[in-house]
Amino acid sequence: MKQILIINGHPDPESFNHALAEAYRAGTSNAGATVSQINITDLEFNPNLEFGYRKRMELEPDLMDAIEKIKRSDHLVWVFPMWWYGYPAIMKGFIDRTFLPGIAFQSIEGKALPKKLLKGKTARIIMTADTPRWYDSLFMKSPALNQFKKGTLMFSGISPVKITYIAPIKGSSFDFRNKWLTRISVLGEKLK
Repeated sequence: MKQILIINGHPDPESFNHALAEAYRAGTSNAGATVSQINITDLEFNPNLEFGYRKRMELEPDLMDAIEKIKRSDHLVWVFPMWWYGYPAIMKGFIDRTFLPGIAFQSIEGKALPKKLLKGKTARIIMTADTPRWYDSLFMKSPALNQFKKGTLMFSGISPVKITYIAPIKGSSFDFRNKWLTRISVLGEKLK
């Protein structure tokens, strides 16, 4: 049975991102998969990687649980907003504290690139934004997506990574949001 992990990186539990995560989860209900979810804002942990990689910080229980869920999953679904062409600070802190050496990657002496420890997993990024996709792609060169897709997920061995870009959110209509909730539910049904 396929193990799906939905990770919601939006700090506001009343956000549209929360509704998108729930829509994906609802879509999986008849798909024959085991689904778990992490709402990063609900976790208790220090988001600051205080010593970089020089010295390992003690992992809080919520982070240890999250790491186990990541390791057990076959497919990770990340739902988050793009803010200032990046993602929320709490999500960055979560990644800094969980995608660690020995967990997500392992340096190899004499090699420029590390061993990827999360091979065999796939991912879907569901990102909301106020910026139209064409502007993000042509003028900004998709910094949030590149950093997260290539610099975190693929760096750790997760591939393929599919992207769903939803914009513009600001001022969007009920119909616009409802259509996207339906589309995300269908992705959940297909386990994509």
